[in-house]
Amino acid sequence: MIELTRLNGQTFYLHALLIEQIQAFPDTTILLTNGKSIIVKESMTGVKEKMQAFYSSIGLVGTTAMKGGDKE
Repeated sequence: MIELTRLNGQTFYLHALLIEQIQAFPDTTILLTNGKSIIVKESMTGVKEKMQAFYSSIGLVGTTAMKGGDKE
């Protein structure tokens, strides 16, 4: 789960796997897989970094392509 901040300053935790899309209108709006949307204070980049850290912590981030590896 990632910690985010609503526009009123209230912090909350969101399961990162529920995020379908992130946009800036200019406020950062997160669209969830259930159709709901949440507006947060964090920037799009900030949310992305938190998501990547979460994915890494649970082992969902793959390794980058190896240099000089076999090509298919």
